[in-house]
Amino acid sequence: MKIAMIGTGYVGLVSGVCFSDFGHEVVCVDKNPTKIEMLERGEVPIYEPGLDALMERNVAAGRLSFTGNLASAVDGADAIFIAVGTPTRRGDGHADLSYVFAAAEEVAQSLTDYAVIVTKSTVPVGTNRKVAEIVRAARPEAEFDVASNPEFLREGAAIDDFMRPDRVVVGVETERARELMGEIYRPLFLREFPIVYTDLESAEMIKYAANAFLATKITFINEIAALCERVGADIKSVSKGMGLDGRIGNKFLHAGPGYGGSCFPKDTSALARIGQEHSVPQEITETVIRVNESVKRRMIEKLCDLCGGSFNGRIVTVLGVTFKPNTDDMRESPSLTIVPALVGGGAKVRVVDPQGRREGEALLPGVDWVEDVYEASEGADALVILTEWNEFRALDLERIAGSMATARMADLRNVYSAADAEAAGFETYVAVGR
Repeated sequence: MKIAMIGTGYVGLVSGVCFSDFGHEVVCVDKNPTKIEMLERGEVPIYEPGLDALMERNVAAGRLSFTGNLASAVDGADAIFIAVGTPTRRGDGHADLSYVFAAAEEVAQSLTDYAVIVTKSTVPVGTNRKVAEIVRAARPEAEFDVASNPEFLREGAAIDDFMRPDRVVVGVETERARELMGEIYRPLFLREFPIVYTDLESAEMIKYAANAFLATKITFINEIAALCERVGADIKSVSKGMGLDGRIGNKFLHAGPGYGGSCFPKDTSALARIGQEHSVPQEITETVIRVNESVKRRMIEKLCDLCGGSFNGRIVTVLGVTFKPNTDDMRESPSLTIVPALVGGGAKVRVVDPQGRREGEALLPGVDWVEDVYEASEGADALVILTEWNEFRALDLERIAGSMATARMADLRNVYSAADAEAAGFETYVAVGR
């Protein structure tokens, strides 16, 4: 089948490359000529493990191409996926749908034959019907259906998530659209991965509800972690004991400095806004948003205590600033709250991150970027583990402690233990929920 993928951001590029690996003919479209030039040279503008090799293979096979010309990509396409950004709109917390609607307008002008217009972007309930209205208004004679196909990709594991999904959600209104979408996902159906067909509104809601629930699990365990610190319990033991309950599960029960990234912050905010607009307040989600911000502030207080009550004049080494490991994504990362507080308090901050510098240099002014952990630790007053990259899981703690001015560690991802730190010579070790 011929697929046009509008948008070569994280979702669009990963989806387009993976669809081409299914055997479909995929043309990825983007208005940014610099990005298209990069892709045509074989350069991947985002960091996602394995994506470069998969892209190279399918380009070489003639199944994958890139263009800035939307009309040529849409011409003759069986399915047109809209995978543009839906960032949080300033002022009201709602998803900004201007890019989605602009893409729909342009698609309408370029339609030639029947096609299914598929919204891959995360959008509020009712958006797909609005897309249909836009297309019909622009081209009353056009033959098309709309479908909602939300993504559930974890950054750092996106290819595996696409190829081996927990489920694929497809919202459709006609049998013709259902059959076409079924053909697109046929490789997954043959391998018995669940494909859930729903109406448009349910598909839109599933995405928001799923992400809000996961954000709630993270926020819940972070609140429990704060209580554990006061009562002398160990959050790792508590999380393990909870997670072994099959009704709860062990995923997203790892205490830390709060959630961030491209999905949870904007999707919880959008869901809360949808609830307000329909007079059904999503009080749990609203509380999750508020508590997640307080978690970040609590981390700053923890670091201030570690530094003796003030950051002024301290040298602080921060390990990891992306919102999670195996990505270069800085969006809504806890580091964007915590690191500026260190700098603003007068600390000299050294940052080490395997992939974060490209975005981080503009987002974190006033810090020094260092490639080597041991170099960054020399003469430091405090070491902070903020993102649990694998590179930070097997450090020579004794070497680090011996080179620091004062051997103090804030392990905000619970990578090590107090016993590990004490044996290595750290005079102070603080973690989350312990």
